[in-house]
Amino acid sequence: QADGGTRTASICGAFLALHDAITRVQQNGGITANPLHSLCAAISVGIHNGTPIIDLPYEEDSTAEVDMNVVMLQPIAGGEATFVEVQGTAEGQPFSRDAMNAMLDLASLGIKQLLAKQKEALGV
Repeated sequence: QADGGTRTASICGAFLALHDAITRVQQNGGITANPLHSLCAAISVGIHNGTPIIDLPYEEDSTAEVDMNVVMLQPIAGGEATFVEVQGTAEGQPFSRDAMNAMLDLASLGIKQLLAKQKEALGV
């Protein structure tokens, strides 16, 4: 549903595929332990018509004043999610520190939901 989310959706899916591949190698005796220490998820956020929004659909992404992608890790054993990447661009209007913080807050909330879904899918 989101043009700006293509890259971030790929990151989420790639992590799940990597986890599955490593698990299969481990089950076949190729390695003794899964080396992944953290879950990884990403989401897009932006500012459209002056309002911070998450996971912009194409109609909003193509006319957004700001476009941002955020990637976070969360330890599989539990703990707080931390930032791996924050990439934001003023597409039409420069943005303030407050606006950036609002987008990061939205991204953090969305990524926490994605991480919970990953844990559920992986059974961890």
